[in-house]
Amino acid sequence: MEQTNNVEDSHSPSQTVGGKKNTRLTEQQRTWLSRGLKEPGGKLPLFDESGQQVNERTIRSCINQGWAERWVLNPIKPDWLVCKLTEQGRAFLKNT
Repeated sequence: MEQTNNVEDSHSPSQTVGGKKNTRLTEQQRTWLSRGLKEPGGKLPLFDESGQQVNERTIRSCINQGWAERWVLNPIKPDWLVCKLTEQGRAFLKNT
């Protein structure tokens, strides 16, 4: 099943945090972002608990919402999105 890159959905419920309107977290986003709460520097995993690569759409959506940000560029795998949890992401997780 192919997924689109559209991160905005007019039918998605939203919430305001810190004066910004944010789309609610999907279960995949919450799971991925929550793993950064336990890691040094908020590092977010490239792979889920089953060893599968985290969906790029999930990662990009979280970056677009400001919940995650690019951390480092992997010279061996430049297409991998190595990210960390932002303070906004921490606050959003805490308030949801």
